[in-house]
Amino acid sequence: MTDIKTADKLFFENTDMDRASVENLVSEALSGADDGELYLEYRQSEGFAFDDGRLKSASFDTTQGFGLRSVSGEATGFAHASELSEQAIRKASETVKAVASGRSGEIALPPAGSNRALYTEDNPLSEVPFDAKVKALAEIDAYARAKDSRVVQVSASLAGSWQGIEIIRSGGERSGDIRPLVRLNVSVVVEENGRRETGSHGMGGRTGYDFYLEEATWKGAVDEALRQAVVNLKSVDTPAGEMEVVVGPGWPGIILHEAIGHGLEGDFNRKKTSAFSGLIGERVAAPGVTVVDDGTIPDRRGSISVDDEGTASACTTLIEDGILVGYMQDRQNARLMGVEPTGNGRRESFAHMPMPRMTNTYMLDGDRDPEEITRSVKKGLYAVNFGGGQVDITSGKFVFSCTEAYLIEDGKITAPVKGATLIGTGSEALKKVTAVGNDMKLDDGIGTCGKAGQSVPVGVGQPTMLLEGLTVGGTAS
Repeated sequence: MTDIKTADKLFFENTDMDRASVENLVSEALSGADDGELYLEYRQSEGFAFDDGRLKSASFDTTQGFGLRSVSGEATGFAHASELSEQAIRKASETVKAVASGRSGEIALPPAGSNRALYTEDNPLSEVPFDAKVKALAEIDAYARAKDSRVVQVSASLAGSWQGIEIIRSGGERSGDIRPLVRLNVSVVVEENGRRETGSHGMGGRTGYDFYLEEATWKGAVDEALRQAVVNLKSVDTPAGEMEVVVGPGWPGIILHEAIGHGLEGDFNRKKTSAFSGLIGERVAAPGVTVVDDGTIPDRRGSISVDDEGTASACTTLIEDGILVGYMQDRQNARLMGVEPTGNGRRESFAHMPMPRMTNTYMLDGDRDPEEITRSVKKGLYAVNFGGGQVDITSGKFVFSCTEAYLIEDGKITAPVKGATLIGTGSEALKKVTAVGNDMKLDDGIGTCGKAGQSVPVGVGQPTMLLEGLTVGGTAS
């Protein structure tokens, strides 16, 4: 099983718990249930924030605990505690046993074993000294101010975590994972003629800090943040109305994630609360649109060797050439829908129950040259970067704010605009795709997804694409 030896050290060599005794407790607690597991977690995390020439904050936390879940039909019993002991697990088992009376009568088989490891086991928090991290942040601040005299504020942050998990099922089946995660963020504010604008850039992944602390890497992050800020200094008001919109590659895939991805998660579709419920085999997007969720990409922020139920991650095709072909599934929803789990059962921590969640969700390449796509637009918008957005899962309606966008006039990208928003419905927007570029790109490793009060790291991506007749909200009078 993936990383099971390292996980065993965390939970059985470094505690007073006996593995055989814990396995017996789990089997007893889940007796008569359809499914369930004991989820053990140990996590170290740290964060550094450097603002306006000084270290503003530094933190280090260690958390550990377990979550015990019993599933019978649609009913779930769940108990958790931050104490890793047999006594605490035994007490929790009394809570979760109560749901067994509603079982379906079908015992779920354990996930297939996996020896795959998509990232290092090394702990990034202990590899680089404290002073080196602070020094890098100070150098980022100094470099940004020396680069452009218009810079009036610089914020930089580093964050890292090292998480070990082990999943134990009835009968002693076990799986585990060791997950590093780091992130670097840079934000700058520039001022010119009394006008202030902001630019930011972030990057990260399931690796160590070394790459992100290399001078060439962090200078590139500063340069990109500064470029965005300077572009925004020149921005004009956005004209509103229905128009052609060219959406750039990479991070703009957040539209797919929010407006489409959540609607393709198994729980919403089992409960028939998604705009995509009951549409398997139906056309939900234009020809040429293929969307996948892939948790198997090495070192990516959204990747997981196994999910939080022990199922190996997979590359799941959701939409193929415009046709809806699948949903993302955890074990419970997959069993109730009569399909196989897809390795998308994820949870924020031991204190949360798993649910269907995305990993790295992106659109595959098309066959059009991106420059050709732009040249085909007489009047429209070129959207490159996005900030916040809102989505209604049931209807699929969305609103996204652009942090970097430009006018397209007679096939040429012209003035940058401010205050642009994209408004539409996920299922309808995909049907308006008239061209898909050949420049698919994944984001730089900054995505965090929220659902039902839980946050997990994710990745997004897409090639350049053209949408006809999308509503643009603007600021021009």
